[in-house]
This record gives sequence, structure tokens and C-alpha cells, in this order.
Amino acid sequence: MEEAKVKIPDNEYYQKLEEYINEVKHMPGTLINVLHKAQGIFGYLPVEVQSFIADKLGVPYSKVYGVVTFYNFFSMEPRGKYVVNICMGTACYVKGADRVVEYFKQKLGIDEGETTEDGLFTLTSARCFGACGLAPVLMVNEDVYGHVDRDKVSEIIKKYKEKEKNE
Repeated sequence: MEEAKVKIPDNEYYQKLEEYINEVKHMPGTLINVLHKAQGIFGYLPVEVQSFIADKLGVPYSKVYGVVTFYNFFSMEPRGKYVVNICMGTACYVKGADRVVEYFKQKLGIDEGETTEDGLFTLTSARCFGACGLAPVLMVNEDVYGHVDRDKVSEIIKKYKEKEKNE
């Protein structure tokens, strides 16, 4: 009896993901890499994408879901183009990371875990970035900002809004 094949949705994102999976699926420990790639393609990891990955890798859906929900860099909800992730480790907290979070909330008009209506910014926090000498520190996607205060929050937001206008 031939194994049932999942029909690939007529969607270039799924096709791009399947091409990547086919390149790496025979390598050990590919799940996290595939999840990173999928989140890069889709912007987040909805249940449908997780199910597709499980099927294509031949692993139980529960394993995929477990990895997605365990690691904070994976999201099951759409995120903004720019994810502002503020370190809340001890050094950063002592140096005012909680105030930095409040500044971003005020300037962006969102709470932690939310995305601005224009889809540009998502506000998150994490335990520790290992950059204590820069406290308080935050990342916007892969860009690191240290010694952040109220003025720097305004500069950071302005930088990414201007970047958006120029694209």
C-alpha cells in the first residue's frame, strides 16, 4: 500500500519551505533549523505550518508543537516586521529595563506581546542576553542596543520608521 501524500497548498511560501525541507531532512537534528526557516518565510508558525513540517519531516505533530512552544524565539502569532526584545535579566532590570519596557509601551501604544496596528513593531522581553555590560540592553531583530534610556527609545523607533519609509 502506497503512503498517502499530503497535498501541498497552492502557495509559494509552502513550496519554498518544502524545497528547504527536502534539502535538509536527511540531516540529523533539522527540526529547529526548519522551524527557523519557516518562521522566516511565514513570519510566524501557525498550526497549519507546524502540521506541514511534521508531515514533511515524518515526526509527530506533538514534537513540532513542543519545540515551538518551548523556545521563546518561535511565535504562533503574527509578529511585526521589527521585534523589539528587551532583556529583563538581573543586570538589565537593576539598570532600568522595566522603565525601558514602559517607554516602548507608551511610544508604540501596545503592551508586551502585542503588535502595532501597522504591523511594524512587536514588543517582547527575554530573561538574559548575556550582554550585562550594556545594561539595559535590547534587540530589534538582530540589532543590539545598549545603555538604553528614554531618549534612545525614541531614536530607535524613529530609525525603523524612517527605514520603512525608504524601502
